Amino acid sequence: MKQQLPVSIENYSKENNISTAELARVITVHKERYIIQSGNSVLKAEITGNIRFTAQSAADFPTVGDWVRFMPMDDENAIILEVLPRFSKLERQAVGKYGDVQLIAANVDVAFIVQAVGHDFNPNRLERYLAVCYAGNIQPVLVLSKTDLVEESECEQLIEEVKKRIKNSKIIALSNATKEGLDLLKNKLEAFKTYCFLGSSGVGKSTIINNLLNKEVLETRSISESTSKGRHTTSHRELFVLENESIVIDTPGMRELGVTDSADALEMTFDAISDLTSDCKFSDCSHTNETGCAVLAAVESGELSQDAYENYLKLKREQEHFSSTVYEKRQRDKEFGKMIKSVLKEKKRSKPQ
Repeated sequence: MKQQLPVSIENYSKENNISTAELARVITVHKERYIIQSGNSVLKAEITGNIRFTAQSAADFPTVGDWVRFMPMDDENAIILEVLPRFSKLERQAVGKYGDVQLIAANVDVAFIVQAVGHDFNPNRLERYLAVCYAGNIQPVLVLSKTDLVEESECEQLIEEVKKRIKNSKIIALSNATKEGLDLLKNKLEAFKTYCFLGSSGVGKSTIINNLLNKEVLETRSISESTSKGRHTTSHRELFVLENESIVIDTPGMRELGVTDSADALEMTFDAISDLTSDCKFSDCSHTNETGCAVLAAVESGELSQDAYENYLKLKREQEHFSSTVYEKRQRDKEFGKMIKSVLKEKKRSKPQ
């Protein structure tokens, strides 16, 4: 793999006197086992005890797409010494862990949000994925897959529905079965840029990557006809380099995708609502029951979709709840830290001289 460093990574390396030979990229993660690649060398890697014990959350551990400084131990093994600062990150609320985030991938330029035109098509979920991308400084592109399963007119109707609800959306429609539309996707891929594929299980993410690689690398499964739910295929995250030197990351299918604490991401996702807020009577309008609310007026007149408005309120409540949970968690950690220091100080005082 050729190593053309992103500008931010290159600048950091120069400022900290890190040579290119010391840099590698994380290409596979299995829990806390890592595969890194530096040039043509692929190595199994572990993290140092310092990284492990100074990590404040799971997000401080390496993830797929990270650039790391490493030290080789032999021809097959290495130690990860440092995770370089990320210029973008894809993360969600950790499932079942309030106030924590799960890092999915790092240093991603573009995310392809994949939805199948049949069972999986859901504008609310699209907006959720968009918010996650904007929060991580990642450019989103919508991909409608499995177009061979519906009539062309139905596919066009779905595209118009998305464009009406999500302004300035970039959309690619394709079929993995007929390969129609695949060239449109290939033309989006630039050398040395990093792309990831997001979506529920069974929508065709792994098949798309197999088609881009021109070989069967990833296991694929379809959406279950009986449950209308995707069957889990990818169980870990992995990075691949295509023939044109562009880089793609496969991610596990995610039915739960909780947004984190980026209010700006919601404004970018729901730009139609953001544009209306300046016309509200009150500057702190919550857009729920205030007199003179331009957003409520737009919903009433049909200018703004009722579904989009309700999804906005849902994600806003979720984002605010996450932010308050993070604050409470930090306060608890701070109080616990003070208690530990107090106990140690008292022990020191009572220790015989």
